[in-house]
Amino acid sequence: MKYYSTNRQVPPVSLRTAVIKGLAADNGLFMPMSVQPLGEGFFEGIQHFSFQEIAFAVALRFFGDDIDRQHLHQIVNETLSFDCPVVPVKDNIWSLELFHGPTLAFKDVGARFMARMLRYFLKDNKSVVNVLVATSGDTGSAVANGFLGVEGINVFVLYPRGKVSEIQEKQFTTLGQNITAIEVDGTFDDCQRLVKSAFLDHDLNKKFLLTSANSINVARFLPQSFYYFNAYARLKERGEMKDKELVFAVPSGNFGNLTAGLFAMEMGLPVSRFLAANNENDVVYEYLQTGEYHPRPSVETLANAMDVGTPSNFARILDLFGDSHVKISSVMKGFRYSDDEITEMIKKVFRDTGYLLDPHGACGYAALEEYLDENQTGIFLETAHPAKFTDTMERIIGPGNVPMPDTLAKYLKGKREVVGLSSDFWEFRQWLVNELNNS
Repeated sequence: MKYYSTNRQVPPVSLRTAVIKGLAADNGLFMPMSVQPLGEGFFEGIQHFSFQEIAFAVALRFFGDDIDRQHLHQIVNETLSFDCPVVPVKDNIWSLELFHGPTLAFKDVGARFMARMLRYFLKDNKSVVNVLVATSGDTGSAVANGFLGVEGINVFVLYPRGKVSEIQEKQFTTLGQNITAIEVDGTFDDCQRLVKSAFLDHDLNKKFLLTSANSINVARFLPQSFYYFNAYARLKERGEMKDKELVFAVPSGNFGNLTAGLFAMEMGLPVSRFLAANNENDVVYEYLQTGEYHPRPSVETLANAMDVGTPSNFARILDLFGDSHVKISSVMKGFRYSDDEITEMIKKVFRDTGYLLDPHGACGYAALEEYLDENQTGIFLETAHPAKFTDTMERIIGPGNVPMPDTLAKYLKGKREVVGLSSDFWEFRQWLVNELNNS
């Protein structure tokens, strides 16, 4: 399958080129030329398939023309070595727990898939590949751990100083080997701008092989559709979908997760509505209300992974629906929550049900409580383990109520190693050139 740019100023490219380049030469995001629906028979019997079987069927639609079945099957199975269970919380509200992977965040799915796909496409490549990734929290750890120790690949993680939790930071600043952490004096949007500017620098790309592992890369965001299909299958398996409409509430920052859900819907997944749950970084909420889109600098909130003022993947949503506000608002509804509202929701759900929401999942849960009626079943995405935000969580519900998994505890013992830079592109460029020339 060919992949075109959302800016439509350059010719379509192969999957291999889209994955390796990450960003199109005209600064657009790559999109598949077509979305191939799964037949009605697939959904009628989906409850009988495993997570891996469902994911493989979906992956074939996007990648089956470019990767042989054996290797694609291997990539899917290696990626999904853990479960993403659907857990009942209250009445008709369920949690899709996406924190059971190696870094305890939803981005493990996309990052592990992309790492394996990139390795497949570069198996005969003699050049060193340099992966640049901006993170507001969990992307950095998922990508870093996905590529850790992979020969021929260097990873540079850019993150905003003081705006990620200690545990999130330790997950990518203590690894060493082929992982370099860059602490930027700025916001996530600044980090994202530095990465995009590097991809658009002709001389830099002529000399070095650069690619992205953010959700701007098709190999990162498309695999995130896997768990939407699996969530529906598991509820159907439990008999929960009889005469019920399905609603997904998605904590939204850079909008890669919600975009993947929209692709799942385009492939036939029977979803009634997607709820875009924002924190105070609400540019998409504003668009859904008014039809006007005004990106602006992000503000810092408790739900730090959603602190994005210029969400890259919104360009894909606009493209998918032909820039039609009417069409987009017919499938998406926006919600916005302040830090105080997030705090109160975490307290309320923990008190009433014993379920521990992280700050991002709390936004999704709140949207479902506000939106659902008796004829609907709601699933919110619990995107990261609450222990990744231990300080915040313990201030809200008290010390001793947030269990620390061993996989997280080990990172806290590691030695933090970072490079500090300003948000100036030319300073970053000069540092990167020196680093790559000396590596």
